[in-house]
Amino acid sequence: MKGKVYTRTGDAGTTSLVSGNRVSKDDVRVEAYGTVDELNSNIGVLLHSTKLDDRDISTLLRKAQNKLFNIGAYLANDAKDATLYGLTPDDVTALEKMMDEMSEELPPMRGFILPGGTRLSAQADRCRTITRRAERRVVSLARVAPVEPLVLEYLNRLSDFFFVFARFNNIQNQVEEIYWDKDA
Repeated sequence: MKGKVYTRTGDAGTTSLVSGNRVSKDDVRVEAYGTVDELNSNIGVLLHSTKLDDRDISTLLRKAQNKLFNIGAYLANDAKDATLYGLTPDDVTALEKMMDEMSEELPPMRGFILPGGTRLSAQADRCRTITRRAERRVVSLARVAPVEPLVLEYLNRLSDFFFVFARFNNIQNQVEEIYWDKDA
Protein backbone atom coordinates (compact mmCIF):
# COMPACT_ATOMS: atom_id res chain seq x y z
CA MET A 1 0.00 0.00 0.00
CA LYS A 2 1.52 3.28 -1.09
CA GLY A 3 0.59 6.68 0.13
CA LYS A 4 0.49 8.44 3.42
CA VAL A 5 -1.36 7.11 6.43
CA TYR A 6 -2.22 10.57 7.67
CA THR A 7 -4.87 12.65 5.92
CA ARG A 8 -5.22 15.57 8.33
CA THR A 9 -9.00 15.33 7.89
CA GLY A 10 -9.44 14.35 11.53
CA ASP A 11 -7.40 17.16 13.01
CA ALA A 12 -10.54 19.04 14.07
CA GLY A 13 -11.91 16.05 16.01
CA THR A 14 -14.11 14.46 13.36
CA THR A 15 -13.85 11.23 11.39
CA SER A 16 -15.53 9.69 8.37
CA LEU A 17 -17.89 6.74 8.58
CA VAL A 18 -18.16 4.13 5.83
CA SER A 19 -20.97 6.18 4.26
CA GLY A 20 -18.71 9.23 4.03
CA ASN A 21 -20.66 11.08 6.71
CA ARG A 22 -18.41 12.92 9.15
CA VAL A 23 -19.05 12.64 12.88
CA SER A 24 -17.31 13.66 16.07
CA LYS A 25 -14.63 11.25 17.23
CA ASP A 26 -16.57 10.79 20.47
CA ASP A 27 -19.79 9.86 18.64
CA VAL A 28 -21.52 6.80 20.12
CA ARG A 29 -20.90 4.89 16.86
CA VAL A 30 -17.19 5.70 16.92
CA GLU A 31 -17.04 4.68 20.60
CA ALA A 32 -18.64 1.34 19.70
CA TYR A 33 -16.38 0.37 16.82
CA GLY A 34 -13.35 1.92 18.53
CA THR A 35 -13.83 -0.28 21.59
CA VAL A 36 -14.23 -3.33 19.33
CA ASP A 37 -10.91 -2.33 17.74
CA GLU A 38 -9.29 -1.99 21.18
CA LEU A 39 -10.54 -5.47 22.04
CA ASN A 40 -9.09 -6.85 18.83
CA SER A 41 -5.68 -5.38 19.67
CA ASN A 42 -5.80 -6.91 23.13
CA ILE A 43 -6.63 -10.32 21.66
CA GLY A 44 -3.46 -9.89 19.61
CA VAL A 45 -1.55 -9.36 22.85
CA LEU A 46 -3.28 -12.41 24.35
CA LEU A 47 -2.21 -14.54 21.38
CA HIS A 48 1.41 -13.45 21.72
CA SER A 49 1.88 -12.75 25.43
CA THR A 50 2.32 -16.41 26.25
CA LYS A 51 2.60 -19.44 24.03
CA LEU A 52 -0.82 -20.99 23.52
CA ASP A 53 -0.32 -24.73 23.34
CA ASP A 54 -3.89 -25.45 22.34
CA ARG A 55 -4.22 -24.92 18.59
CA ASP A 56 -8.03 -24.94 18.82
CA ILE A 57 -8.00 -21.95 21.17
CA SER A 58 -5.48 -20.10 19.00
CA THR A 59 -7.61 -20.75 15.92
CA LEU A 60 -10.77 -19.64 17.72
CA LEU A 61 -9.07 -16.41 18.84
CA ARG A 62 -7.79 -15.66 15.31
CA LYS A 63 -11.32 -16.20 14.01
CA ALA A 64 -12.62 -13.91 16.74
CA GLN A 65 -10.23 -11.20 15.54
CA ASN A 66 -11.62 -11.51 12.02
CA LYS A 67 -15.20 -11.50 13.34
CA LEU A 68 -14.42 -8.35 15.32
CA PHE A 69 -13.11 -6.65 12.16
CA ASN A 70 -16.41 -7.55 10.47
CA ILE A 71 -18.33 -6.16 13.45
CA GLY A 72 -16.23 -2.99 13.45
CA ALA A 73 -16.84 -2.42 9.74
CA TYR A 74 -20.55 -2.97 10.27
CA LEU A 75 -20.68 -0.57 13.22
CA ALA A 76 -18.74 2.06 11.24
CA ASN A 77 -21.47 2.07 8.59
CA ASP A 78 -24.38 4.37 9.39
CA ALA A 79 -26.29 3.49 6.21
CA LYS A 80 -29.80 2.20 6.89
CA ASP A 81 -29.11 -0.89 4.77
CA ALA A 82 -25.73 -1.73 6.36
CA THR A 83 -25.00 -5.45 6.17
CA LEU A 84 -23.14 -7.48 8.75
CA TYR A 85 -20.82 -9.82 6.88
CA GLY A 86 -18.98 -12.85 8.18
CA LEU A 87 -20.81 -13.34 11.48
CA THR A 88 -23.35 -16.13 11.91
CA PRO A 89 -25.07 -17.91 14.77
CA ASP A 90 -22.52 -20.71 14.23
CA ASP A 91 -19.83 -18.34 15.52
CA VAL A 92 -21.72 -18.02 18.81
CA THR A 93 -22.13 -21.81 18.92
CA ALA A 94 -18.38 -22.31 18.38
CA LEU A 95 -17.65 -20.16 21.45
CA GLU A 96 -20.21 -22.11 23.49
CA LYS A 97 -18.73 -25.43 22.38
CA MET A 98 -15.22 -24.40 23.37
CA MET A 99 -16.46 -23.12 26.75
CA ASP A 100 -18.30 -26.39 27.37
CA GLU A 101 -15.14 -28.39 26.62
CA MET A 102 -13.00 -26.26 28.94
CA SER A 103 -15.65 -26.22 31.68
CA GLU A 104 -15.53 -30.01 31.94
CA GLU A 105 -12.04 -29.65 33.46
CA LEU A 106 -12.89 -26.84 35.88
CA PRO A 107 -13.82 -27.18 39.54
CA PRO A 108 -17.15 -25.69 40.60
CA MET A 109 -17.00 -21.99 41.44
CA ARG A 110 -17.27 -21.13 45.13
CA GLY A 111 -17.76 -17.41 44.64
CA PHE A 112 -16.40 -14.48 42.67
CA ILE A 113 -12.90 -15.09 41.33
CA LEU A 114 -10.40 -12.24 41.30
CA PRO A 115 -8.83 -11.51 37.91
CA GLY A 116 -5.27 -12.69 37.47
CA GLY A 117 -3.22 -15.80 37.94
CA THR A 118 -0.92 -16.54 35.04
CA ARG A 119 0.06 -13.77 32.65
CA LEU A 120 -2.14 -15.37 29.98
CA SER A 121 -5.14 -15.54 32.32
CA ALA A 122 -4.63 -11.92 33.36
CA GLN A 123 -4.63 -10.88 29.69
CA ALA A 124 -7.78 -12.98 29.11
CA ASP A 125 -9.39 -11.13 32.03
CA ARG A 126 -8.40 -7.83 30.40
CA CYS A 127 -10.00 -8.99 27.14
CA ARG A 128 -13.14 -9.97 29.06
CA THR A 129 -13.53 -6.51 30.57
CA ILE A 130 -12.89 -4.76 27.26
CA THR A 131 -15.44 -7.05 25.62
CA ARG A 132 -17.98 -6.04 28.26
CA ARG A 133 -17.22 -2.36 27.59
CA ALA A 134 -17.60 -2.95 23.83
CA GLU A 135 -20.92 -4.59 24.55
CA ARG A 136 -22.05 -1.57 26.60
CA ARG A 137 -20.99 0.79 23.79
CA VAL A 138 -22.96 -1.25 21.24
CA VAL A 139 -26.00 -1.20 23.54
CA SER A 140 -25.69 2.61 23.65
CA LEU A 141 -25.51 2.70 19.86
CA ALA A 142 -28.54 0.41 19.60
CA ARG A 143 -30.57 3.01 21.51
CA VAL A 144 -30.13 5.50 18.67
CA ALA A 145 -29.59 3.33 15.57
CA PRO A 146 -30.46 -0.17 14.40
CA VAL A 147 -27.91 -2.83 15.40
CA GLU A 148 -28.04 -6.46 14.32
CA PRO A 149 -28.83 -8.44 17.54
CA LEU A 150 -26.21 -11.06 16.62
CA VAL A 151 -23.49 -8.48 17.35
CA LEU A 152 -24.55 -8.24 21.00
CA GLU A 153 -25.03 -11.99 21.26
CA TYR A 154 -21.51 -12.62 19.94
CA LEU A 155 -19.90 -10.03 22.20
CA ASN A 156 -21.75 -11.40 25.23
CA ARG A 157 -20.60 -14.93 24.51
CA LEU A 158 -17.06 -13.79 23.74
CA SER A 159 -16.77 -12.16 27.17
CA ASP A 160 -18.00 -15.42 28.73
CA PHE A 161 -15.36 -17.27 26.72
CA PHE A 162 -12.57 -15.08 28.11
CA PHE A 163 -13.76 -15.72 31.67
CA VAL A 164 -13.82 -19.49 31.18
CA PHE A 165 -10.51 -19.43 29.34
CA ALA A 166 -8.82 -17.48 32.15
CA ARG A 167 -10.02 -20.05 34.68
CA PHE A 168 -9.08 -22.95 32.42
CA ASN A 169 -5.57 -21.63 31.87
CA ASN A 170 -4.99 -21.11 35.59
CA ILE A 171 -6.22 -24.61 36.45
CA GLN A 172 -4.15 -26.17 33.65
CA ASN A 173 -1.07 -24.40 35.03
CA GLN A 174 -1.90 -25.35 38.63
CA VAL A 175 -2.37 -21.73 39.65
CA GLU A 176 -4.79 -21.38 42.53
CA GLU A 177 -7.92 -19.35 41.88
CA ILE A 178 -8.21 -16.49 44.35
CA TYR A 179 -11.75 -15.82 45.50
CA TRP A 180 -13.06 -12.42 46.47
CA ASP A 181 -12.93 -11.83 50.21
CA LYS A 182 -15.45 -9.14 51.08
CA ASP A 183 -13.80 -8.70 54.48
CA ALA A 184 -10.25 -8.26 53.16
